[in-house]
Amino acid sequence: MEERARSCLLRSKATLEQDIKASYLMDHMVSDGVLTNEEESRVREQAAALLEVLLRKDNRAYISFYNALIRESYGDLANLLHSDLPLLSPEGERSFGILSEGGVPQRPVVFVSRPALLNLIREKLYRLQNTPGWVTVFGMAGSGKSVMAAEAVRDRALIKECFPGGVHWLSVGQCERADLLVRMQSLCFRLEQGQSSEASQRPPCSVEEAKERLRFLVLRRFPRSLLILDDVWDSSTLRSFDIQCRVLLTTRNRGLADSVSGTSFEVPVESGLDEEKALEILALYVNGKPHKLPEQARSIVSECKGSPLVVSLIGALLREFPDRWSYYLRQLQKKQFKRIRKSSSYDYEALDQAMDASLQVLEPEHQDLYRDLSIMQKDVKVPAKVLSVLWDLELEEVEDVLQEFVNKSLLFRDCNQRPYHYYLHDLQLDFLIEQNRDQIAELHKKLVRQYQKFYNERPPSPGDIDCSYWYRFLPYHMAKAGLSKELYSLMFSLDWVKEKAQFMGSAHLINDYVEYGEILDKENSEVRLQFQEFLSLNGHHLEQRPFPDIVQLALSQPACSEVYRQALMQAQKRASRGRLYLDWVNKNNQDSLSLLVMHPHQGSVYYAGFSKDGSKIASCGANKALRVFKTTSGEKLLELQAHDEDILCCSFSPDDRYIATCSSDRKVKVSVSVSVATLFEHEEQINHCQFTNTGRRVLLATCSNDKFTNTKLWNPNKPTSQNTMFGHMEPVNHCCFSPNDAYLATSSSDGTVKLFEVSSANEWKSIDVNSYFPESDDEIKAIVKCSTWSADGSRIICAARNAVFLWNFETSKKKAECNGHLSWVHCVQFSPDGSLLLSSSDDQTIRLWETNRVHTSSAAALKRDSDVLFFQSDVTIVAPDSRNRLQVQSTRDLIRCTCISRNALFVALGTESGTVQVLEVPSGKTSQTLTGHTRTVHHCQFTDDGETLVTSSEDTTVRVWKWRTGEYLVLEGHKEPVRKFHLLNNSTSSHLFSWSFDGTVKVNRTSNLECHKGAVLSCDVSSDRHLFATTSADRTAKLWSMLDGALLKICSRDTKDSMDSFHGGWVTDLQFSPDNRVLVSTGGYIKWWSVETGEALQTFYTMGANLKKIHVSADFTTFVTVDSIGILYVLKKVEGGSL
Repeated sequence: MEERARSCLLRSKATLEQDIKASYLMDHMVSDGVLTNEEESRVREQAAALLEVLLRKDNRAYISFYNALIRESYGDLANLLHSDLPLLSPEGERSFGILSEGGVPQRPVVFVSRPALLNLIREKLYRLQNTPGWVTVFGMAGSGKSVMAAEAVRDRALIKECFPGGVHWLSVGQCERADLLVRMQSLCFRLEQGQSSEASQRPPCSVEEAKERLRFLVLRRFPRSLLILDDVWDSSTLRSFDIQCRVLLTTRNRGLADSVSGTSFEVPVESGLDEEKALEILALYVNGKPHKLPEQARSIVSECKGSPLVVSLIGALLREFPDRWSYYLRQLQKKQFKRIRKSSSYDYEALDQAMDASLQVLEPEHQDLYRDLSIMQKDVKVPAKVLSVLWDLELEEVEDVLQEFVNKSLLFRDCNQRPYHYYLHDLQLDFLIEQNRDQIAELHKKLVRQYQKFYNERPPSPGDIDCSYWYRFLPYHMAKAGLSKELYSLMFSLDWVKEKAQFMGSAHLINDYVEYGEILDKENSEVRLQFQEFLSLNGHHLEQRPFPDIVQLALSQPACSEVYRQALMQAQKRASRGRLYLDWVNKNNQDSLSLLVMHPHQGSVYYAGFSKDGSKIASCGANKALRVFKTTSGEKLLELQAHDEDILCCSFSPDDRYIATCSSDRKVKVSVSVSVATLFEHEEQINHCQFTNTGRRVLLATCSNDKFTNTKLWNPNKPTSQNTMFGHMEPVNHCCFSPNDAYLATSSSDGTVKLFEVSSANEWKSIDVNSYFPESDDEIKAIVKCSTWSADGSRIICAARNAVFLWNFETSKKKAECNGHLSWVHCVQFSPDGSLLLSSSDDQTIRLWETNRVHTSSAAALKRDSDVLFFQSDVTIVAPDSRNRLQVQSTRDLIRCTCISRNALFVALGTESGTVQVLEVPSGKTSQTLTGHTRTVHHCQFTDDGETLVTSSEDTTVRVWKWRTGEYLVLEGHKEPVRKFHLLNNSTSSHLFSWSFDGTVKVNRTSNLECHKGAVLSCDVSSDRHLFATTSADRTAKLWSMLDGALLKICSRDTKDSMDSFHGGWVTDLQFSPDNRVLVSTGGYIKWWSVETGEALQTFYTMGANLKKIHVSADFTTFVTVDSIGILYVLKKVEGGSL
């Protein structure tokens, strides 16, 4: 019955009792079906009894009583009831009455629906439609379990179809047996209302009697009703309600229903709301709109991970003090939970009380174990094996303890990983840290000591399920424990570097050296920098699989480096057991200018750029992904699959909140918080996009492959472009604003950099970059790929080919060059303070440079066309430089090959024009000029007596010269340029190997072998004349039999990694060892192979790539080569090994 109708009856009760004759009215009411015959016989003539029965009825009874008064001429009494006549009871009103009578709490003042969770609870409740059972709603403290349980039964259809007998709510909580009896007595009293039996009015005297009383009440008077038990803590309490009825319970302990009989269903409640819902709650508390809340609102939600309890507590406090957003945020960040306190309908006024209540129900020994979890990190999932080491317990025991924590909502389990991983909610971890603040260091120390005890013989291996945790967090625990000596020993160990890099890559390691640099520097700052530099410059190699030999990589470090010292000791030790290691003996002359090298994408890196604060780097490339990294370590922060085709550019907005991307799909995407704007106007591929540097007037510049309208300025809020820059007639590859946004620099395929005024779109200056590259037949015209400004706007830097140049744009003079990339450089950018320079390349790497270390080279780089003479311990090298100079002799033609006679008195030069010169040593005087080849001379070699010179050329011939007289013999037969040749027994042309770009090797001018699909680039014969080896542009090296020309082996990896094409590129040269057991080859780097098995023995990574040849000493202990950027390598085998 409605409240107003019930109130009216009670007010008019005395008048009605005096005036009405009950028997006259009851006939009408019985015929209306609102009174039963039993009730009629019980009431008889008693008007008071009739009114008592009516008060227990619904609206229909009130209306029937009113109509009966009219029919029996009680008009004056009917008028007393007329003003409060209810509408005929709708089902919704009846359902509301059921909830109210059952004690179901009303909605809180501020309520936000969680539809997915509500539907899940209701779906489980529908499972109880035809059979008794249990639905357990579980979650951590303050997750909103009770509110959701109450809201779930506010559903008319659910009550009508499943629980027509009613819904009865009982708040249980933490209670002793006596308190439980009181709660059960109150429930019995509520259910017995309207029952006249004396026995039913006597309260039960024990829990057992109350249980039986409830059983009969539910079965006989309230069949198909729902009993809601709120906040149940232990199984003994729950068993007191095991009365074969339908029960919905809320709890922090997931496993409670296991202790009772009947069907059971579970509904987990997430510990936090999403940001949108949490902000909606805060907005309702302060009577505002979510989008108008201050920035601190998002920070509060983020700090508490959307905990409904915390959001509600803070919201209630803000309702009284609306200016305290920053204050409550600081309290959350300081873990001052006691300061966040507010009286409410919740059982606990403060968060710390709710957290502590959960801990107090644990057994004392389990409380101690739970305290140890204070050392966990936020958002880090820990395998049980780690805690097994910490607690020194069997893994199965640990899993049982953790399961208890999970069941009590004190811990969370990630079921997506096997074995399971465990983690704490941020609020639980903050509470633990606050509770155990004075013991944190000791708890970290306990973990480190247990690790040392467990792994005292060997470090964790990939087969150990906990190895990932130890490699990632062991330094953290040592630092927190104050174990600085242990941290030094760990971080300054090449073994640790190898193990962690192999498992996690280099970025995590670099981050460790940065994060714990202050502690490590107290021991030795130089050593810390040496390890950090080693990882920064070799990290891209450490991403390869199979994993490279880190000892060999470390041998390329400076001799004064601790990294080199440890590597040399290990190399010598391993060499004594037959391993092969090479020491770069002249490396001290080479300093890398790169600060950090990253390998973020599989494929070309088209763009990399700094965020406006310089702390992050965004990159994109051919793999269609956008990635964001830390500037200090290269650690990945974000990855997005942004486009369906290659992403050519990405740009941070002035406030770093958004990133714009453009792709070869001709789309520019500007991502904002709720939408993505796509700008269409270019007709061809869009190569670059960039925001202005300041937020005063935000513009977006784009450039494309369009013929004329290839550079545009946009207002991101408008669908059409604001301005178009004219000047370039070929594709514009890049554009960038000056620091003050007054000028726009564009880089074009026409070989120029142009500067435009942003305000007028007029051209201001033009720099012809192409003029700095001399033309040659094997190098294409310089295409300017990109440019960028220094922070003060006084310099502009541009990239063309595979070099980076620094320019002063006022004088158009080159200031510096950065060599290191192995292929096209697509992008360069200064950091906001101008101290760092970022470049990305087709070689799949990003390089970070320090601008105060780059400079214009004082000496020309060596070219790869060289020859070496080994005499005892002396090494004589002849190699032209990039300016086509050999010692003091200069030539107009490009020098393409050189050789030195055995007596070191003469040097031969082969040139691009086809001429061959013989020079005297050391005077440099020209002794003879030989003409005959019509195209480039690729290779030349003196015979042992120095009287005969053999040359091979691009004109497909080999010529044998009596160089003093100029006489020569022409060997023909190849169809393509002859790459190189090899003299057998230093004899005449009848015993000569030659190989060509046509894929063949010719022996003695009479035998032809089809060896490779690509051009044959090199060939060598074993000293016993049983084998010969060939290398090719098809990226393989092959071993052949001299007897029948049969293929014996292919030297390559069994599987090819996407970062490494077998040999790193074309295999250009190779040589046998004197004992014919080892073969050395050059390509993208140098590799040593076992002739017997065809497996790689060692790899030496050069700074440049595309090595042309390798020179080997007679004893196979010294190796000399020059890479593509002109660096000379003299490598000596580390003593102790046997080849």
